[in-house]
Amino acid sequence: MQIDAAARRAARWDGILSVMALTVIVALLIAPPHSLLDKADRAAYAVCHRISERTFTFAGRPLPLCARCSGTYLGALAGMVVLAARGRRRASRFPRPLFLAVLAIFLTAWAIDGANSLLTLMPGLPHLYEPRNLLRLITGTLEGLAIGAVVVPVANLSFWAVPAPGRSIETGRDLLWMLVGGAAVVALVSSEWPPLLYPLALLSGLVIVGLMGLVNTMLLLIALRRESRATRWRDAIVPLLLGLALAMVELTAIDLGRAALTARLGLPF
Repeated sequence: MQIDAAARRAARWDGILSVMALTVIVALLIAPPHSLLDKADRAAYAVCHRISERTFTFAGRPLPLCARCSGTYLGALAGMVVLAARGRRRASRFPRPLFLAVLAIFLTAWAIDGANSLLTLMPGLPHLYEPRNLLRLITGTLEGLAIGAVVVPVANLSFWAVPAPGRSIETGRDLLWMLVGGAAVVALVSSEWPPLLYPLALLSGLVIVGLMGLVNTMLLLIALRRESRATRWRDAIVPLLLGLALAMVELTAIDLGRAALTARLGLPF
């Protein structure tokens, strides 16, 4: 009887928290701005400098994210999609040491190119080479692939009671297919083909919210002591809704804070 009462209380709290999360999500979705592209821009404004000269432009409108951030977020998505297609969706172990070293090289390339690019914003400081948007996009995509390969096992360990024992990257073929997915991201974003504006812009906004929501969900599971318990997707719905709602609140707060600082300090972007 006590077990049944505890289960009912837990179910009641899950229902209350779900309604609260959905209310926040819907309220922020219907709040201004109302244009879908503007909403994607608003999400990106919280995580990216959005300097127009460092952003790919489609039909006269820049993507929500700069070249490097476009690669990072869309690359992470591409990496996770490829891993899912390769049967690694429930993998709970990190890549083999050799592949971890390759991912570390990806991150190093991203860090070097990012630091070099940052130096060009400061007149008079020396830099290694003249940065290009295509190189920003490539190194950002490599970083995104590394993020995806790490996020998959961490998320699975956080969610599932019995995750699959495999690694996110088991073989060289897995890594090769991830690079193919990354190459597709680079090709699509750098094409600046006007019909891709809406798909890439909206996907960018969704990935920003989704990744932040996933991180929040994992932290919530730990805080609520509910990690590694789910046996089906239904068990993960409430934490996912809470993580998503929290992500949208966080992004909105960052937007407002950045806008206030920009107005007060006269920042150029």
